[in-house]
Amino acid sequence: MPAVLPVRLYAGFWLRFLAYIIDAIILGVFQVPILIGGAIMMGVASAIANLPRGGDPFATGFPPVFAAFLSLFVLVAVVGGWLYHALLESSEWQATLGKKILGLEVTDLNGARVSFARASARHFAKFISSFIPLGIGYILAGVTEKKQALHDMIAGCLVLRKT
Repeated sequence: MPAVLPVRLYAGFWLRFLAYIIDAIILGVFQVPILIGGAIMMGVASAIANLPRGGDPFATGFPPVFAAFLSLFVLVAVVGGWLYHALLESSEWQATLGKKILGLEVTDLNGARVSFARASARHFAKFISSFIPLGIGYILAGVTEKKQALHDMIAGCLVLRKT
């Protein structure tokens, strides 16, 4: 008797886009207060107010407070976003909170849970998807056979709807 393979329901573009919006809101709830608090503690507003008017405001150099805030921004936005996506997608959930709410999961091409390294590769491959004009790297999720965006193809991942 032949083995019965489970039916895979691939998640298309719009469902994934909605999950992205939910994740962006969730990340924003945590990241924005941290960045605002950091800006206040570092005195960014005061540094902006003290920039010379007219001409080049950075003619005397780049104020160290801006470099410190930029470092905080990278830590919170880039590292925080990476860890959010990679840790959750490689966890038992196999999904970020947005995907979990919508009943989606990230798998490898065989339907198995992805490793942290593969989830990280998928996350950073989104930068490549973002560089393609008109969002085509993402839109591929609506038109390819397995509903894979470019970053999914690069990382060897699928986004499936739970049955």
